[in-house]
Amino acid sequence: MLKSISAGRNEAAAEAAESVGRTPSVRWALAGLSLSMLLSSLGTSIANVGLPTLAQAFTASFQEVQWIVLAYLLAITTLIVSVGRLGDVIGRRRLLLAGVLLFTVASVLCGVAPTLWLLIAARGAQGLGAAVMMALTMAFVGETVPKARTGRAMGLLGTMSAIGTALGPSLGGALISGPGWRAIFLVNAPLGILTLLLAYRYLPVDRREPKTDRAGFDHVGTLLLALTLAAYALAMTIGRGSFGSLNTALLLAAAFGVGLFLRAEARAAAPLVRLAMFRDPALSASLAMSTLVSTVMMATLVVGPFYLSRTLGLDDALVGLALSAGPLVAALTGVPAGRIADRFGAPRMTIVGLVGMAAGSLILSMTPATLGISGYIAPIVVITAGYAVFQTANNTAVMTDVRPDQRGVTSGMLNLSRNLGLITGTSVMGAVFALASATSDVATARSEAVATGMRGTFAVAAILIVVALAIAVGSRALSRRASSE
Repeated sequence: MLKSISAGRNEAAAEAAESVGRTPSVRWALAGLSLSMLLSSLGTSIANVGLPTLAQAFTASFQEVQWIVLAYLLAITTLIVSVGRLGDVIGRRRLLLAGVLLFTVASVLCGVAPTLWLLIAARGAQGLGAAVMMALTMAFVGETVPKARTGRAMGLLGTMSAIGTALGPSLGGALISGPGWRAIFLVNAPLGILTLLLAYRYLPVDRREPKTDRAGFDHVGTLLLALTLAAYALAMTIGRGSFGSLNTALLLAAAFGVGLFLRAEARAAAPLVRLAMFRDPALSASLAMSTLVSTVMMATLVVGPFYLSRTLGLDDALVGLALSAGPLVAALTGVPAGRIADRFGAPRMTIVGLVGMAAGSLILSMTPATLGISGYIAPIVVITAGYAVFQTANNTAVMTDVRPDQRGVTSGMLNLSRNLGLITGTSVMGAVFALASATSDVATARSEAVATGMRGTFAVAAILIVVALAIAVGSRALSRRASSE
């Protein structure tokens, strides 16, 4: 087994070295990949700020316009593993080009949509393009940069994702107050065209392989996984915080779907996800940690606005400014974190990032409201910096030694674990916040109750990070034991 692992590593390293030689410019290739990551994250954050305006423009309820965000999120979550695998089968470059083109065309359709439901349909198509971009961008790192610089490349992609998240609300607000709401979608068109040109010109051409050497595509597994993930995502997001009979039914359907999917994959000749992959303790640990950490990061978005406005009494402008501190720190930390991961090793830096997140969460769980905005932002900076270090190191650890023919699906699984954490965090951490606040409606709760809810939520967050830390330490111990045998 160790020989096969070593052979896989040597094969990946050799292909990376060959790719550098056949790529005209690594920097321009990374520029194209960075723009791809920026656009997919910007597509999520820029639409949220426009929901009140869109509700007025289409004379629709909040529940109806919420599908503008939900359609995009569902498309990404349900299809990201499948499109990653499809890239492995038919060629990552051609599929990424198709994904960028779809995202760009769908953005234009969103901007000119005459009705709400056409806008929602176009957002679903835009989400499919974003799923392709997210899944394959990380997979391309192994083909465009040397193995020794994988961490830096992952850090750069993490930085661009954070910039897209941070830029969305402010850019969206400026565009809505200026040209109007249609501009928040149309702004993607010129950036999408530039991304398409860079990807077409500088990404390595797909290798042509005999059909007998190509694995087939698992249509049954793809359908089952998409339906299962859709049921889970809907169970966690619909109802605006309440968990009724429909949510329970969807959750049960998702659990049943998991069983069907596992059975189908065990029987498939060319499975979408090879179940043997989960026998690798390092990969399983990375996916579990990613889900836990993303769940905790969602707490900052769920709790932050209420604590800043209800307890600290900040107006909307200051709340927005305070909330942008986290993504800004992630953007500044990403590239340095990648260099540190390359130098000191990804497993070690994964643990360092988790320690930082645990420390920041613990501080917030004991922070009195009398410390004001600085008492909130300082621990958030620690949490976000720790998250940037963890995310870069964790992605680097997984993607560095993955087999070339599994890069797409593995990248898709990493992105899926993050999305599932964000979706779960929306529901679970929101419920923890409401429970700790001892109120049925946090929006009208007293400032003291919101402060208590904030501290309780981050106490739970600290526990979740400690669990992730235990997984990281255990995984590293297992890896050391395996390498010594």
